[in-house]
Amino acid sequence: MRRRTGNLAIGVNFTSRGGAEVVVWAPLSDKVDLYLPQRDQYVTMQQQEHGYWSCITGLLQPGDLYYFVLGDGKKYADPASLSQPQGVHGPSQVVNLHKHPWKDTEWINPSLSDYIFYELHTGTFSEKGTFEGIEEKLDHLKRLGVTAIEIMPVAQFTGARNWGYDGVFPYAVQCSYGGAEGLQKLVDACHQKGIAVVLDVVYNHLGPEGNILSSFGHYFTDKYKTPWGDALNVDDAGCDEVRNYFIENALMWFRDFHIDALRLDAVHAIKDFSPVHFLKELRLATDEWIKETGRNHYLIAECDLNDTRYIRSVDKDGYGMDAQWVDEFHHALRVATGQKPSGYYSDFNGLLHLAKSYKDAYVYDGMYSPHRQKTFGTKAGEQEGSQFVIFSQNHDQVGNRMRGERTSVLVSFEKQKLMAAATIMSAYLPMLFMGEEYGETNPFLYFVSHTDPDLIEAVRKGRKAEFAAFHHEGQAPDPQSEKTFEQSKLQWHLLEEPAHQTLFRFYQQLISLRKRLPALRFLKRKNVKVIVLEEQETLLLERRHNQQRLVGVMNFSKMKQLINMLPAAASWSKLLDSADLEWNGSGGTYSTVAGNSLLALPPESFSLYETHDV
Repeated sequence: MRRRTGNLAIGVNFTSRGGAEVVVWAPLSDKVDLYLPQRDQYVTMQQQEHGYWSCITGLLQPGDLYYFVLGDGKKYADPASLSQPQGVHGPSQVVNLHKHPWKDTEWINPSLSDYIFYELHTGTFSEKGTFEGIEEKLDHLKRLGVTAIEIMPVAQFTGARNWGYDGVFPYAVQCSYGGAEGLQKLVDACHQKGIAVVLDVVYNHLGPEGNILSSFGHYFTDKYKTPWGDALNVDDAGCDEVRNYFIENALMWFRDFHIDALRLDAVHAIKDFSPVHFLKELRLATDEWIKETGRNHYLIAECDLNDTRYIRSVDKDGYGMDAQWVDEFHHALRVATGQKPSGYYSDFNGLLHLAKSYKDAYVYDGMYSPHRQKTFGTKAGEQEGSQFVIFSQNHDQVGNRMRGERTSVLVSFEKQKLMAAATIMSAYLPMLFMGEEYGETNPFLYFVSHTDPDLIEAVRKGRKAEFAAFHHEGQAPDPQSEKTFEQSKLQWHLLEEPAHQTLFRFYQQLISLRKRLPALRFLKRKNVKVIVLEEQETLLLERRHNQQRLVGVMNFSKMKQLINMLPAAASWSKLLDSADLEWNGSGGTYSTVAGNSLLALPPESFSLYETHDV
């Protein structure tokens, strides 16, 4: 049941008497009929307040197809469709979201501070490319130790191959992935395994093909522009019902799919100058749902503004997002490990900025940004580490390279281990990108499966233009080609090879230490200290909790480095060393050392030491 439109519930909902109540917001039409193609029958809809149209009929049952016919005489799918079995240009299908026999009644969503994210794309994560394919790999993820999977968008898009950010039916689950039933089954299975589910949703734009919303109402406004065209209308005439449409969508994922958290794509592109920001209204609606059900849910924003207003609580004049992605940690880490400081990387100098991100979350927190040519960002202030999600790679940072190269083909095996440790040992929420844990070598490329020839050509030209400066390195793969999609699938057989097995075990050990050691598990930014030896390309990260003190020593150089960075203490015991023979290294440092003694760090290595204050 979808609510918040007075006594009306958008879409198709069944009444207690068995009839179907059908509601659509269509203020731009002077007439709306419901059309049932299997019966070749029309049902007249009645006009209601605020641009809504409704009818009650006994002719619709789960599985039936239907269209709306507007005043222009054309047939349209339902903007709140739950299923598009014939694709974005076909009819909508009635779905009963309440028939799934949920088994997760004992499930408790973990504290956000205990989330260890694993981002995946349904179509390329498994050979099947479906929710069922993900379910078959849950034991692998459980062994790895991640506590939450983050699924890239599943709202219905055109064709069967897409990253998901081109969805045009926000309520409909992609039919080629398994539809609503498949997603419900997957979430239930995750909860049985003790794994939370985060769903990536897009409330800042819709895709270009099959986008019908503007035929119904004022879903878009030309007051503002985004990289994808006119902005969604959340503060212009008619915006109340548009805001309701997306807030009800969020509540649907919580209520009918038991999703634990939403990752909100590019919230900086939600253009809203109204007194109550859309995100704040979403926060308040989510809190109301939490209070009603007793089940906790999180809202996580992707935002590149370095503005704590997004993650401050509502009572502190913020929008109340629980956490946000921090790209700047990724950029600083990449430059520290050899990425050329060009493009948006040009703002980052490597180790010094990495150290700043460890301490301050944002690198640019009121500093002048040469790339942006302006002073940028605010200080993270009192925001705790559990409000920041960091990563060494993700779908954007891999897939927006011309050839989609993963870290595994850009850096050495030793540096892969170092980057993993640099991320997982932080005082933030770490996120892995699918396949990272065993060193997947296939690329993750940009792919689509549009049907409009002009749009296909426009996408091709856009990708070529984006990488024009790199054409001496070859051409960007064709986004429309099925081969591009197939190249992006994970190669699970790699886990049978010794080097990949070793990397997987190293990730397991890092995650196990993070869960077990209080100094790593408790994300207090005030208990973080960082020391950089810039000339030696070495960084020391100290974490502490009560009497436990941990120091992670990172050598980013290609040479052995002699340092005496460990703080004074009676003795430090080594807990992990990426250079140990166990991890296919050349041989690590001493297992026990005294404070202020010389330490010989192997090239491109990470070692973790522990002591306890008396």
